Amino acid sequence: MTLLSSRRRAPRADVAITGIGLLTPAGLGTEATWKGLCAGLPTASAHPALAGLEVDFACALPGFDAAAALGGPLSRRMDRFAQLAMASAVEAVRDSGLDPASWEGSRVGVIVGTSIGGMPSWEEAQRRLLEGGPRRVPPLAMTRVLPNMAAGEIAIALGAGGPCFAVGAACASGAMALHLARELLRSDAADIMIAGGATADISPLVISSFDRLGALSRRRDDPAAASRPFDLGRDGFVMAEGAGMLVLERLRDTRARARRPYALLAGCAATDDARHPTAPDPAGAGAERALRLALSDAGAVPADVGHVNAHGTGTVLNDAAESRVISRVLPHGVPVTSLKGTMGHLIAGAGAVEAACAALSLREGLIPPTANHDVRDPGIDVDVVAGAPRPVGTGIALSNSFGFGGHNVVLALALP
Repeated sequence: MTLLSSRRRAPRADVAITGIGLLTPAGLGTEATWKGLCAGLPTASAHPALAGLEVDFACALPGFDAAAALGGPLSRRMDRFAQLAMASAVEAVRDSGLDPASWEGSRVGVIVGTSIGGMPSWEEAQRRLLEGGPRRVPPLAMTRVLPNMAAGEIAIALGAGGPCFAVGAACASGAMALHLARELLRSDAADIMIAGGATADISPLVISSFDRLGALSRRRDDPAAASRPFDLGRDGFVMAEGAGMLVLERLRDTRARARRPYALLAGCAATDDARHPTAPDPAGAGAERALRLALSDAGAVPADVGHVNAHGTGTVLNDAAESRVISRVLPHGVPVTSLKGTMGHLIAGAGAVEAACAALSLREGLIPPTANHDVRDPGIDVDVVAGAPRPVGTGIALSNSFGFGGHNVVLALALP
């Protein structure tokens, strides 16, 4: 395998991941999530909020208590997606070893990827309006639903006065947030970035809307088996809730404080299919450009790649298109995994959670398996990790994220 250091062009600044905070259906917290993913046990089950719908199951968080995690007054003024982003950000900052009480807040930024903001709060406000009139609408309804409020609340809580905003790129939002955070660090607009994504859209309207598009699995008789990335029997994705927030710093700054990073965010690229609002390009041209550009940005070549954390939604079209791209660009047959078999599709949070887990794979030398991958589709020519975790070397880890609107974001991670 080609040594990364021998091929990387001189970057403006290497950017390191120094803190990770995760809340996922696989576990509450980074350690619990990692253990759950390595166990490869699917988490989808019937959800009470969806009772009576044609799709009545999802991957929910196992017992998250926002009031206990954040305090009652703070949690009550936030939609659940912002609660999850905040709790994950607090864990990530704690994990990084940084102290908000002593940092220069004007040099700390926040970016949170989101899909549709606080949709459940919109639904609740609309219900109250119809049932009781305008004065029944909650006073904080507007601030609870705004997509930027997760980033804003994190900035307020942690004294982060640098660049602060939300980014929306559908299911690529979390990865896009990391991409933009890296660029802000490399351009010296900030010294520390807290970035990632969050989703809490297990609601009747959202589920029904995705179902009407034909995007969701309808395996009601066996929800645990519904999310089946790259499997012959796949029939759609399973909605999930959760968040992943990461702390990014320039590598030279982490070395100055003797901090060992998880990994480098060595390369990033974003493209668009510019073709269709929901369906991926069957040829995967935009995704392929993103993958090749991310490798080029990292100063790497295809032979440097050790594994791929795939978008792998379990939809017929996405998995077929993504596998074609991977096999074309990486013909040496790298191991491929999709975490969505275990924890479902976290939508805006997916890219950030999966990038964090790619970093953990590099550190731990282990690739979590793709749950429910029982029979490989003969039309999918990639080496899917299934059944049990697989050891992995120290090569580049790619994390793919694709979204409605044709968005493609690929992140390339490497050990420092």
